[in-house]
Amino acid sequence: MSTADVVLARCGELDAISASPTWLERTHLTPEHRQANALAGRWMKAAGLHVWQDAAGNICGRREGSSPGMPALLLGSHLDTVPDAGSFDGMLGVLMAIAVAERLQHVTLPFALEVIGFSDEEGARFGKALLGSQAVAGTWDEAWWDLRDRDDVTLHQAFLEFGLDPRRVGDAARRPDELVGYLEAHIEQGPYLEAADASLGHVTTIAGARRFRLSVTGEARHAGGTPYERRRDALLGAAEMIVAVERLARAAGTIATVGRIEVQPGAVNVIAGRADLSLDLRAATDPERDRSWDEIEQELRAICVRRDLRLDLVETHRAPAAPCAAWLSEAVVAGIRTTGDDHPMGLWSRAGHDAMAIAAITGIGMLFLRCHDGISHHPDESVREVDVARGLDAFEQAVLEVARRYDEARP
Repeated sequence: MSTADVVLARCGELDAISASPTWLERTHLTPEHRQANALAGRWMKAAGLHVWQDAAGNICGRREGSSPGMPALLLGSHLDTVPDAGSFDGMLGVLMAIAVAERLQHVTLPFALEVIGFSDEEGARFGKALLGSQAVAGTWDEAWWDLRDRDDVTLHQAFLEFGLDPRRVGDAARRPDELVGYLEAHIEQGPYLEAADASLGHVTTIAGARRFRLSVTGEARHAGGTPYERRRDALLGAAEMIVAVERLARAAGTIATVGRIEVQPGAVNVIAGRADLSLDLRAATDPERDRSWDEIEQELRAICVRRDLRLDLVETHRAPAAPCAAWLSEAVVAGIRTTGDDHPMGLWSRAGHDAMAIAAITGIGMLFLRCHDGISHHPDESVREVDVARGLDAFEQAVLEVARRYDEARP
């Protein structure tokens, strides 16, 4: 069995660890999280790594370099999923990192090699993404302890129930001097590699993102008895706002999505008195993202004025754009070239990744793998064995190229 076949088979094993009998769902600080960590930890041990679970619930493995205590090159991705997920988002990157560590277990490197499976990149349980990697980056916010899941369980309580000590979450943080850099392999989650008939690409930067909760308040009244000129219909206002969001983001070259809307009172014969919407906004750079938001906010408020509605908004998430470090990107490109692609495709990642949190403490580089039709966050997520095989070769060679460059740069 090839290494790529082993990696894909392991993805299948992780698929079986789900909170749902009918779809894949594995979220932060749940029994499924514990099982996935245990399984990934066994694979890390088999790859010759010393394994531990850190204070934030991330599963970690390490092999020392040419001497003990050296800074580490960190390889990883995440093991959590969205509800009704596909089989490769996040977990493929963790399993590729483990496989590369196993391939290199007899190679002496000028740094330690670490693999990490982050515990919560998606934010599906508590509504806050990147909890695992932000703990490692030392950017934890104490306000997050009050976040609640749909069962009203706080993050603080979930930590305790999982066996973690909230007072020690800071122990997961890494210092910049402890790291050489961070490399992550991930499916593209977009259609561009497939359109170019390319197996692999390298990431130039990860989108800067902002998320908002928008509440539109009007007046709930009888659907039959209230004439149009007297209506303050929150749902109509929200619908106009959703269309405006798409129009303005397209014009600005940014990506904006309203993925959720809830209406109250939600009766067939009652005018909606309130509508709550989510808004996810992304761009290649923070200034582009922020200019786009300013235009969108201005238009949303104008819609509410015209319709006599009230708009309340709360920003729930903000992540800066994360450019990949030039020397690590060059190493990834060099790795891709060893697979026969002389002109690797560079892409800015429209999706967020743990790498964007880790960029706060060290340089990052990312390898993208082709996925069928760009589908992700869906059971139809699919990759080809040949692309995984090429990705493993490229990822291994990227680590060796990092080692060569790092060794040359040392005094």
